[in-house]
Amino acid sequence: MASILPRAGFRAFTALPRAAALPRVSIASKLPRAQPLAQPIARRFVSNIPQEQPRLRLGSTAPNFKAQTTHGEIDFHEFIGDSWAILFSHPADFTPVCTTELGAFARLKGEFDQRGVKMIGLSADKLDSHGEWVKDINEVGNTNVQFPIIADPDRKVAFLYDMIDQRDLDNIAEKGIPFTIRAVFIIDPAKKIRLTMLYPASTGRNSAEVLRVIDALQTADKKGIATPIDWTVGEDVIVPPSVSTEDAKKKFGEVRELKPYLRYTKA
Repeated sequence: MASILPRAGFRAFTALPRAAALPRVSIASKLPRAQPLAQPIARRFVSNIPQEQPRLRLGSTAPNFKAQTTHGEIDFHEFIGDSWAILFSHPADFTPVCTTELGAFARLKGEFDQRGVKMIGLSADKLDSHGEWVKDINEVGNTNVQFPIIADPDRKVAFLYDMIDQRDLDNIAEKGIPFTIRAVFIIDPAKKIRLTMLYPASTGRNSAEVLRVIDALQTADKKGIATPIDWTVGEDVIVPPSVSTEDAKKKFGEVRELKPYLRYTKA
């Protein structure tokens, strides 16, 4: 192909001095180095979640722990001693449902004392918050909270007793650290879990039902009987299937038989 430049012009063009090569500059080296982002609270919390929750079956030993409470540091098993105990949890301080519940339990302290039951609450906030909240509970509930309330801001006890809503764990990146659900654990003097109740945060508990089931458990232990639905102290109880009618009459006296497997007697 013929050149578009005359031969003489081409020689003059190629004789021009070459431009010096520009120094190679790295753009990345000139940009400010990004600082590492602080780890989100939710992510930090996720790393502390136990991989496996304890199996809190009825009859299993209640896990022991040490914690700060409004009455000072406690060892849970030492706190129980030779008594029955009720551990009940709350999602947070200064919340409406929790405030009504704590007031109700505080007013019933005498009833729990008569049954030999120690009370201890738990709320997923810090200790200084508990102290201020108790003032509100006493004012609103016209009572005087005398039992300790555990401070559990890191949810260590909440996870130990599996008092966490699964939906909070599934959405932890969005919601952050999960709240504690409303749980009730009734524990006997041998430190065995005898009964549990689990409620969502939106639903307040029935304090009379807590007393009723304690009565049922203690009566069953003392008398060797079972209790029918809605049973309260003073009503007829059920003879267990393991006891023959003849032996039941020797032990309890009068036995009212509706079916061979359904027999009533006096406690």
